[in-house]
Amino acid sequence: MRADSDWYMAPAAAILIGVRVAPNWFTAAMGTGILANAAMLLPLDAPGLRAFALATWLVAVLLLARLAGAALEQWRRDRRAGRPAAPRELASAPFWGAPPMAIMTIATGTLLIGRDVLGEQLALSLALTLWGVGTLGGLAAAIAVPRWLLSHPQRRLDTVFATWLLPVVPPLVSATTGAALAAHAPAGTARLVLLLTCCVLFGVSVLASTAMAVLILRRLAAHGPGPARMVPTLFIALGPLGQSVTAACLLAAAAPGALPASLARSGATLALVFGLPVFALAMAWLALAATATLRTAAGPGLPFAATWWSFIFPIGTCVTGCSELASRTGAAPLTWIAAALFALLLGAWLTVASATARHAVGRHISRRAAVAAA
Repeated sequence: MRADSDWYMAPAAAILIGVRVAPNWFTAAMGTGILANAAMLLPLDAPGLRAFALATWLVAVLLLARLAGAALEQWRRDRRAGRPAAPRELASAPFWGAPPMAIMTIATGTLLIGRDVLGEQLALSLALTLWGVGTLGGLAAAIAVPRWLLSHPQRRLDTVFATWLLPVVPPLVSATTGAALAAHAPAGTARLVLLLTCCVLFGVSVLASTAMAVLILRRLAAHGPGPARMVPTLFIALGPLGQSVTAACLLAAAAPGALPASLARSGATLALVFGLPVFALAMAWLALAATATLRTAAGPGLPFAATWWSFIFPIGTCVTGCSELASRTGAAPLTWIAAALFALLLGAWLTVASATARHAVGRHISRRAAVAAA
């Protein structure tokens, strides 16, 4: 199974048609969920923004539920047929980090937005459950997938792409969602344990992402970004950068209810000391990735592929990270940057979602025509 196989049928129309579900399909739920979360965290009071976030979150929930149901049914069929559940190709394996990240992105949205329709207690319980499932799945991916990738007999430097970051980022998403949950946890031991757990997840993921980023930079220096369809994956490097800024700020926000006042104040300072330069690095990488993408589009062309969804979630993490920095500092320029990044995110999501739907419908029509002709 190639990394882009079946993707021309995904996600919206294809999941209703009944083709095989690959783990990279969950990036559509990740992207849709982060769009809703980013709208809620914007430091703006724009009319209709909360309603937009709610509608988008509901779409993400339905998409995740349908994908999860289809994946479970497929797993049952594969098990009965004796087929392996996990892909054996280097290109496909990193995407096993996508399902847990999709689950935890929806968990964050449930906490931020879902309470409007579910009520405070039900939303909190559901978010905690999703966080637990996503955290366990993310830890499994973060341990097993990189080990498998680095020991694969076909591994060479030119086979390394930014997609290799996907399995090591889920613990960072866990830290972000867990930090948001910590603010709602009972004061005392429960909140402290949750906060410290999130700090550990944050540190582990940042270190693993840094190590993987070094490998990816070596590959770029030696071999360039690779085929045109892989150029959008350069945006994936924004994910750990923007997500780490968001996590650091949310952990600092949760600290006063769990740690002594002096440590909480230090945490708030560390969040800014860490967050501001990392966000600046993210903006520099965004400029580099955008330049490479535009150059490719103007030259050999940028054919539609699964990798187009690489634009969405990483940009979304930059929106949430900038929004949290703006909220903590009160700096108007950061608010304007967050708004501009959100506009970019929305435009990218609309472009990718519409292209995905067109290819899904076109592929479905072609298949029906082929069946009829046969």
